[in-house]
Amino acid sequence: MKRGCFLFLGMGIFVCFFSGVSAEERNDSVKVDSSEIYGDTPPEYLPFGRFTKPYKTFFLEPLEYTGYGRHIPEPEHVDTVRIGFIGPIMKTVSVAIGGPSHEEPLGVKMLQGARMAIEEANARGGYRGKTPYELMVHNDNGLWGASGSEIIDMAYKENVWAILGTIDGSNSHIAIRVALKIEIPMMNTGDTDPTFIETNIPWVFRNITDDRQMCYLLADFAFKKIGLRRVAALRAGNRYGRMSIDEFRDGATRLGYPFVTELQYKVGDTDFIPQLQRIQALKADGVITYGNAYESALILKQMREMGMDQWFLGSDRMVTQEFLDIVGENPGKVAAGYPYDPHSEDPLYLQFCNDFHDRFGEEPETYAIHAYEGMKMIIEAIEKAGLNRALIRDVLAEMTAQPYHSVTGEKIFDAVFTSRTPALLAILEKGKFNFYRYNEIFDENLSWGG
Repeated sequence: MKRGCFLFLGMGIFVCFFSGVSAEERNDSVKVDSSEIYGDTPPEYLPFGRFTKPYKTFFLEPLEYTGYGRHIPEPEHVDTVRIGFIGPIMKTVSVAIGGPSHEEPLGVKMLQGARMAIEEANARGGYRGKTPYELMVHNDNGLWGASGSEIIDMAYKENVWAILGTIDGSNSHIAIRVALKIEIPMMNTGDTDPTFIETNIPWVFRNITDDRQMCYLLADFAFKKIGLRRVAALRAGNRYGRMSIDEFRDGATRLGYPFVTELQYKVGDTDFIPQLQRIQALKADGVITYGNAYESALILKQMREMGMDQWFLGSDRMVTQEFLDIVGENPGKVAAGYPYDPHSEDPLYLQFCNDFHDRFGEEPETYAIHAYEGMKMIIEAIEKAGLNRALIRDVLAEMTAQPYHSVTGEKIFDAVFTSRTPALLAILEKGKFNFYRYNEIFDENLSWGG
């Protein structure tokens, strides 16, 4: 391995760098106990993992709530058992991106899944067979701090017992901090930001596989399976694009293949030629993007029109019919991480798909299905715990302490209540996405070329 140091005398700064770690040196790495690893991080992707053990680790001990509230009796009478919902369901102006909001299609799907779970619970008789559940719906309008105000209204004005939401990373971070002060359980089913759960808030749960897991799988595929070495990034300039690509970026660097460039665009842009010309000049052998389906598809379409035939990697948001419709008939080599198997033969999943189609006249997708199972978890916790927010939190924590079988299969949670269920790889083949588990990707009989 090459090492180098620079001494900036005028600034009093001493900087060392490492580059080009060889395979032989990787074999001499420090062994780390898997029980000491957060987020199921592969050893080669651990920060400094090849050379030293961390002095202190985080997020490995189960979160506890040791405060007030468990002794509070149930109210003597409620007309409905209210559960809150917050998601982007109406267009507005987003401070986070400095323009029109863009996540409403995702939020509407999330609302469909949540409503379906409430309707099914009420068809069974409601709370303990006697009181109907009621969904209190609030729009996450993208304005800085507004999501916190919505949480306050739900908790104090509407007296909800738990809350499901939301999608935008910035708003989700604000919402869970307000939930912490109020002390109310909050289930997230749509924010895949790896840092969302890294707040040590014992009231917060997430049931969707995050971008940490999806990026590890993408990195393994890119660098170990198809042999990419010069990957360029072209991502959205919002928090989703900036934070969600982080583990792929770090993984590439730790394997010795840092991005040749990392460019960004503004959400809503339609012309990516200047960025692609720069990537083309750098002779990148792969391009990764993180953004919504619309912009991701336009980037790919313009790449192919420029004669760029590199692998195109991206997030789960581009695994949609919208993406396929825009890219057309010759998309080339495309792969993306994905949080669950939409081709599952699990009877529970097949029943959900049939019921969802009967209810809404369309097939379910990521945000609908995770909202449905997240709301089912909330309802199950309320049924077991009763109408007490602290006890509902306790039951949710117990539910995540062991594998939980749900619509998307067996879900595995970690000590900070976020799903660590292994991601799948979606590869575009003959006009449709096919989904592969890790062992299938590395089957020596399967090859997609570099």
